Amino acid sequence: MRPQNVNRGLLLLTLILLSLGFFNEYIWGIATVLGLIPALLWVLIDLHRKTFGSDLLAVLSLCATFLTHEYFAGAVISLMLASGRVLESWAEGQAERQLKSLLARIPQQSHRFTTTGAIEEIELREIGVNDHLLVRAGEITPVDGMLLTSATLDESALTGEPLPVVRHVNAPILSGVVNAGDVFEYLATNTAEESTYAGIIKMVQSAQARTSPNVRIASKWAMAFIPLALVTAGMAWVITGEVGRAVAVLVAATPCPLILAVPIAVVSGLSRAAKHGAIIKGGATLEALARAEVVLLDKTGTITHGGPRIDEIVVSGDLNRDEVLQLAASVDQYSHHIVANALVASAHKKALTLLPVSALKEVAGHHISGVINGSEITVGQLTHVAPDWLTLSQPLVVAVTRDGELIGAIGLSDPLRPESKSVIAHLRRLGVQRIALVTGDKDSTAQEVAASVGVTEVYSNVSAQGKLDLTEKLMENSRGSVVVVGDGINDAPALAIAHVGVAMGARGATAASEAADVVIVDDSLENLAQAIGTAQRSRGKAIEAAAIGMSLSFLVMMAGAFGFATASEGALAQELIDVVAIFWALTVLKGK
Repeated sequence: MRPQNVNRGLLLLTLILLSLGFFNEYIWGIATVLGLIPALLWVLIDLHRKTFGSDLLAVLSLCATFLTHEYFAGAVISLMLASGRVLESWAEGQAERQLKSLLARIPQQSHRFTTTGAIEEIELREIGVNDHLLVRAGEITPVDGMLLTSATLDESALTGEPLPVVRHVNAPILSGVVNAGDVFEYLATNTAEESTYAGIIKMVQSAQARTSPNVRIASKWAMAFIPLALVTAGMAWVITGEVGRAVAVLVAATPCPLILAVPIAVVSGLSRAAKHGAIIKGGATLEALARAEVVLLDKTGTITHGGPRIDEIVVSGDLNRDEVLQLAASVDQYSHHIVANALVASAHKKALTLLPVSALKEVAGHHISGVINGSEITVGQLTHVAPDWLTLSQPLVVAVTRDGELIGAIGLSDPLRPESKSVIAHLRRLGVQRIALVTGDKDSTAQEVAASVGVTEVYSNVSAQGKLDLTEKLMENSRGSVVVVGDGINDAPALAIAHVGVAMGARGATAASEAADVVIVDDSLENLAQAIGTAQRSRGKAIEAAAIGMSLSFLVMMAGAFGFATASEGALAQELIDVVAIFWALTVLKGK
């Protein structure tokens, strides 16, 4: 049975027993035992992890109420324990349910040529070295290999290079890249278990295993409050000789504000962050995010859009820019190429009507042509000598010809997200001390992007292992949290080991989303800054709620120690204190 279901069942049963106790107080005793058993288990788990928390004080209180027959007080404590655990488990489960599994992105089947030349569909595990494989448009390469035909590939998830690249016969090809052009063939050079993508997943699993657990806010406060409660209870017993006063102190010291108010503040923060497009996987992650000191940003798909966009169109002759784009997009609508998709999308955005095309011909990864109104329109790589009017400086240029004559050229690049520069400034206002750009792309491109958004620390040509090593080094030297932001498969190991890994999940690889602690679901970098701000506010409210609650609890402890309150009265007083602390915790949801 899942922990969430166990916690809900415990809460429901405790509520029933607490209600029935008005007819028979010994049923309250059952409720006390019902709370004591899991609390003991939680303490044993904490001891195994060499940590101490609020559960220890709850166990001492429950034992004391049971031994002195203060069953009503014990039942109330059990109710608080069950409620707090339900809130925590709900918060963690809610985030996980919105994400896919790590292996969802890996193709589960592949297409292989038989000895007779037929194509068969096989399971990934059946691929052997030297198998002749076929990859269709839009599919992901299942294993590493060597090309038998030319291919247009989207390697951004592995290398950080945003624009598609053309690889020719005998060129090596990695697993985990997307076929951005037409169908191609290649020979497998290893098995699925030995592929590049599988190796990165193993790095993710290893990084996650080395990640140390975070300490909850409630546990930190409880470690300081436990000695105070025990000393006060002990002195009350020794001085007065009345064990009831010691029990009253322990009941009043039960950290219900920590058990309830802190989780409520955290859950409120998780809810608010999700509303603004950031799924935070649990309270420990929210606490770590609130302490962000270093932020490492990937380039492709994080600071930039991660795909080709039209920057500029230049034309020659009697046509204008929109007419050239209309002709190009009309032909490109029949192509699977990622650049063709960008041209068609731009035409749709401008509300241009795509024209009918006949006699279509395509050379995958090179050009596509068709006849429009009696003229042959060709869209693809520039094969003419560049004329004087063609002054485009973009990294990718698409030529448009009519009946063999160059009539226009379209320059594409991977543009910056419009919010990137303001987000960098926002992160600094939130107290982030170091912001660095870490990318697998070449240094000149990385430096240009960094300068455009105001980042001065740049790491370029960095592999997946390099990102992992850099993250570990910074974590060793940082007092706060190291936050890694990325969207590619090559980011996944660093996302897994960082204090907080943030995946740009709308277009990113599933491996990155699974390895990350935070997923930005609507692909806006501004949501990263909002998530950190929400985490800081939530953590602050949790600390304030805990401080208010524990201060009031201390006053009730003193009342119990001096004989002004019994254990049951202390339990009821705790209920009122909980209400105050909870209302304060809920203010996370108010304000900007």
